[in-house]
Amino acid sequence: MHVPLLDVRRQNLPLEAELTEAFERVLRSGQFILGAEVEQFETAAAAVAGARFAIGVSSGTDAILVALMALGIGPGDEVICPSFTFFATAGCVARVGAVPVFVDSRAECLNLDPAGIERRITARTKAIIPVHLFGQPADLDEIIEIARRHNLAVIEDAAQSFGAEYHGRPVGAIGEIGTVSFFPSKNLGGLGDSGLVVTNDAPLAERVRRLRNHGMHPKYMHATVGGNFRIDALQAALLGVKLPHLAEYTVRRQRNSAEYTRALSGMAAGAAVAISLPAIHPDRSHIANQYTIRVRRGPAWRPRESPRDALRNRLAERGIAAEIYYPLPLHAQECFRQFGPHPALPVAEEAAGEVLSLPVFPELTAEEAAAVVVEIRQFVSEANA
Repeated sequence: MHVPLLDVRRQNLPLEAELTEAFERVLRSGQFILGAEVEQFETAAAAVAGARFAIGVSSGTDAILVALMALGIGPGDEVICPSFTFFATAGCVARVGAVPVFVDSRAECLNLDPAGIERRITARTKAIIPVHLFGQPADLDEIIEIARRHNLAVIEDAAQSFGAEYHGRPVGAIGEIGTVSFFPSKNLGGLGDSGLVVTNDAPLAERVRRLRNHGMHPKYMHATVGGNFRIDALQAALLGVKLPHLAEYTVRRQRNSAEYTRALSGMAAGAAVAISLPAIHPDRSHIANQYTIRVRRGPAWRPRESPRDALRNRLAERGIAAEIYYPLPLHAQECFRQFGPHPALPVAEEAAGEVLSLPVFPELTAEEAAAVVVEIRQFVSEANA
């Protein structure tokens, strides 16, 4: 059975009439940059994020970039971030001229480990970027307490976690500022690139609005240098069609995640291969942007390739897609060597060799999920025989 990692058509085509109507509405309006469509979407998205202000931008990456700029972070500054995450988190820090300072992850959930933060703080540290990885919030209470003690800003990278909650509060605007991605693979996926910045700080929100439009205010007057980070009116209109369905999409993802956990439990120990399932903290919601297992090597494993790679190859041979998020931690990336030497980060390094993300998108069928489970269980059984 062919099982895709994601099939955006299954989600978008049932909304074809509404999406087409939104396109035609924007087409007829002639307003393609900012305007009413953007403002309406920002208002609705702010409500979901539990934030006073939401500012639509051109991508999740640009959301991080403009958040750093709005906080005045630049050359000579340092920003603490996890090494086990998508490149944009640290890439944006480097783009504003600051130094990304890498911290290891918690072993059970792979989010930023608060225990490693304080030893990396210096007089040049200006912010911490916790990433709510795979759809589960990081340990914000501990991170924010450390930040307050050292007078640091907290930028929540919620690219994968729009709608997730920490202690009953939506993530994003719990720290000073938060960033969201609407890349098509995300929980709220657009029909192209777009993103969002959220905050409860009115002056900070106003700086983001100006910076996304070349720092311009009023027209053709520039007190600062910004960028072209505007969200398209068309993208905002299309996202506005999908936003009311976000809660339903999340429930379906969580249902698929729970079924995997039920069906794959009991394989934690094995002489050659062991499977570790995602840990879900009880004080926060996990919206399952990814369902990421860890395929661990036991003492009896003999093949040259890792058991993770062997399982991925087996799934691919049977038409089942799976992806590695992420194969190399950021502190080991060539472009960040200039900021080293970096300390050893054993959890991130080990995870990079073990993680494998399974199809978990909302429209995944029960038959498809069952096929994934059968292949994983057979792989483990054969390896440990």
